[in-house]
Amino acid sequence: MPDVLAMHAEGNPDGLAVIVDRSGGARASTTSFGELNALVNRLTHALWSLGAQPGERLVWCGPNSLEVITVIHAARKGSLVAVPLSYRFTPDEMAYVIDNSDATTVVIDAEQALLLAEVASLLPKVQRVIVFGGDVPDGFLAWDDVIKDMADAEPEAATPDPETPGTGSSMIYTSGTTGKPKGALRTTTDSETVFALIGELDLRMGEEVSLTTGPLYHSGPLAWMTLNHTLGCPVVVLRRFDPVAWLRLVREHGVTNTFSAPTQLKRIVTLPDDELAKADMSSMRSLVANAAPVPYALKQEFIEKLGPGYLYEVYGSTELGVATVLPPADQLRKPGSCGKTYGSVEVRIQRDDGTIADPNEPGELFIRTRLAMDGYHRTTEQLTEAQGGEWKSVGDVAYVDDEGYVFICDRKKDMIISGGVNIYPAEIEAVLHEHPDVLDVAVFGIPDDEWGESVYAIVQPKPGAAVTPGDLNAFAEGKLAGYKRPRIFELRDELPRTDAGKLLKRVLRDEFWQDRERAV
Repeated sequence: MPDVLAMHAEGNPDGLAVIVDRSGGARASTTSFGELNALVNRLTHALWSLGAQPGERLVWCGPNSLEVITVIHAARKGSLVAVPLSYRFTPDEMAYVIDNSDATTVVIDAEQALLLAEVASLLPKVQRVIVFGGDVPDGFLAWDDVIKDMADAEPEAATPDPETPGTGSSMIYTSGTTGKPKGALRTTTDSETVFALIGELDLRMGEEVSLTTGPLYHSGPLAWMTLNHTLGCPVVVLRRFDPVAWLRLVREHGVTNTFSAPTQLKRIVTLPDDELAKADMSSMRSLVANAAPVPYALKQEFIEKLGPGYLYEVYGSTELGVATVLPPADQLRKPGSCGKTYGSVEVRIQRDDGTIADPNEPGELFIRTRLAMDGYHRTTEQLTEAQGGEWKSVGDVAYVDDEGYVFICDRKKDMIISGGVNIYPAEIEAVLHEHPDVLDVAVFGIPDDEWGESVYAIVQPKPGAAVTPGDLNAFAEGKLAGYKRPRIFELRDELPRTDAGKLLKRVLRDEFWQDRERAV
């Protein structure tokens, strides 16, 4: 693909590229495509002048901001491999990702810079750390100082060379739901598949206004920011998610698309009625939900409170990109489905013996796509493959119905086997999400000397709710077969989740299996 940022800067220099929300009622700051391209060029030249070489890793870290977006574009133009880092990590977690990625450059928000300074001595491969947005710890470089001497270089555009190693490459670390985060390295993409997805989601060249609902270090929000700049459209930057601010920004800026995790949608629909009454979703055409399965009850509540016609769900992964799309017309018609494939993407459901499952028969989901990553960095662990590597799996159990719609049953590793019967926690969680007093739920298997595993549920009630385990058991009794119903319901104030909104079921499950020789 051409340098889309330079293309839009030349063709529409005054067109809005970035709108940064300011809290406290202050007026939002705006940056045009011409201004953004010039800033990106200056940063790219600065990185080169500091010794950054093509193919090297650049870690960036910080809440959503103009600077973060600038770094993302500069890494591409500078032929560096961009490595997003969660700003919610502890210093030790930061050090692990930075060291594991072999990064030589770190660009970081001042909010996180002091944490990084605590472990800087453990990062001998890092040659330069650039800090923006505040105070700079000793030994680090200030953003303003780094780019100020590059003003004369602005007319000389930094032009990415597709043949240079690192150009357009990224390495996004998985959320680590099953262990240490792993770097998913991707050095190529497929324009045909990307534009097929754009068409599937009704995204329109020059007509979009996107909102960063989630953190840009997560693959979904990052992809949506990139898609909208590819289309020459502005991105409204919400530094950190807040449901009240989210509704205000959609209304004020006429937002047409966004990418959201179910957790954020849940926080929106549980706002007080007086806040929801201020919502104006008339501009929204494509609100895409992903990062975790979207409970059917949540879809019903969202559509009831905020209107129909624009809610999409996609199924995908950091490793394989978006594989299926469920459009607004099918949200309530196909409960439990994450949609159908698009473009050249294909799926197959495979039994344990390698044969193809029948329609409506659960099995491991394999995907053939041109969006697949190259592989995980610095580990022998890779995705499960079939047919000589053409088909890849991230370990989900699913089935495909007679119309070709995909239904995710669960993660293969989350499946409960009780008395020799396969039980899928996601099915049980979907039922419990229908209870009006339930905010969140985690279902998993715990040791059972008779059955091997028994079904256990931990429920987070909505604030102020007075639900009891007995209430939940009675609710489930009429909706789930006896062998699927949790034997025990536990109430907790909060459930652990990753920054991307994925439930850390492993953390909960380990409480019950830690003294066992086997965890099944």
